[in-house]
Amino acid sequence: MRVLFVVFFTTLFLGGCKTTEPSYYYGSYQTAVYSYFKASEVGASQQIEMLEGVIEQARGKGKPVAPGVHAHLGMLYFNTGNASLGQVNFDIEKTLFPESAAYLDFLMNKNASDKI
Repeated sequence: MRVLFVVFFTTLFLGGCKTTEPSYYYGSYQTAVYSYFKASEVGASQQIEMLEGVIEQARGKGKPVAPGVHAHLGMLYFNTGNASLGQVNFDIEKTLFPESAAYLDFLMNKNASDKI
């Protein structure tokens, strides 16, 4: 009886340890963000390539891109002087994650007021 009790709870415990796959595809997104804030030898163009690769890999895997990927990519495009691609990526981020719209609009308004 005691052995049956131990086997039952061990099975129950191990069965509860199953990990689930993430809902979103992150790829090398964290590496790009770390490179940006650390100001390492990875330049903006390389970070853009990394994030564009993340988006392509996500498409290939049939998974949605993680929150923040398009926003970060848009910011990198703005920083490198490509405002049109920056705006496109901000708009994609707002479409995919509507809760980010207020923050992205704030960043756009702040950026516009800083240029005046």
